[in-house]
Amino acid sequence: MTDPFAAARPLLEEHAEIERALADPAVHADAGRARTLGRRYAELNQVVRAYRGWASAHGDAAAAAELAAEDESFAAELPALRAAEKQAAEELRHVLVPRDPDDGRDVILEIKAGEGGEESALFAGDLLRMYLRYAERRGWSTQVLDATQTELGGYKDVQVAIKARSLEDPSDGVWANLKYEGGVHRVQRVPVTESQGRIHTSAAGVLVFPEVDDPGEVEIDPNDLRIDVFRSSGPGGQSVNTTDSAVRITHLPTGIVVSMQNEKSQLQNREQALRVLRARLLAAQQEAAAAEAADLRRSQVRTVDRSERIRTYNFPENRIADHRTGYKAYNLDHVLDGDLDAVVRSAVEADEAARLAAAADA
Repeated sequence: MTDPFAAARPLLEEHAEIERALADPAVHADAGRARTLGRRYAELNQVVRAYRGWASAHGDAAAAAELAAEDESFAAELPALRAAEKQAAEELRHVLVPRDPDDGRDVILEIKAGEGGEESALFAGDLLRMYLRYAERRGWSTQVLDATQTELGGYKDVQVAIKARSLEDPSDGVWANLKYEGGVHRVQRVPVTESQGRIHTSAAGVLVFPEVDDPGEVEIDPNDLRIDVFRSSGPGGQSVNTTDSAVRITHLPTGIVVSMQNEKSQLQNREQALRVLRARLLAAQQEAAAAEAADLRRSQVRTVDRSERIRTYNFPENRIADHRTGYKAYNLDHVLDGDLDAVVRSAVEADEAARLAAAADA
């Protein structure tokens, strides 16, 4: 019988090649390459497990059918074995649907206050806490790379690196779960600065970039960079450092600007800025490739337009609503405390349903 899942064969061979490579100590001398290979290995593990499961179930059903032809007592086992084979085949089809190759990557997440003044900055702080608590619940590590606070404790902007401590399944990756968060988040509540008790609407923007594992993935020509140094500033713009430790890097070909002032060392701020710049350049390259590939199906829930309003947080009703997936719940207080699983799952499931439908039509 022809193997209906012959497309899995090259992936099984790739899995074996990566397994051999990861057994070579020389590979682990390059942390970036080892992490890239490890991420791909984890992704292919799903295909290997599903293929072996289907092959075993298919073999059992075929053997039972042969035995039943000679001895009717074996016929009673056939329905259950064929059902198991069908289920294993569906699982294999699911993992063979092309996935986002970046699902296993860590991310750099940026939150920027929008229109709404101090209230928007305070909401940006609420979003920061939400993502930090969500990461804590998932067992991820976080590092605030840079932040500009306001006098009332809000944030004009903040950048956070979020990393998975280990990864066996790419669907558990940071990017796999947080890539849907990019866009405009709108809040409706009575601001602390409002004396009349009126509900105001303001917003904050969230950007999410997959982090570059290996600096070699994104080549940066030093001649393409303009690096400026200045003194760090705190709430209200006052200087908080007597040395020019803050760094601003401008990538001249793209116009991307990254500023860092969190660290006391100019060298540390420069390295963090380059880290963010690489992530932004990778995202820009991927968006350009997506625009050129006419046959690439864009995600139905991961917006390309970063000005799109994706979610509303209504405090008077304790309601959260995702405008892309139709998800709505009245547990906003829990969500802001990091219980973001159901909201994220609604986006993941909507995207997976669209990918499966696209694969079925292909």
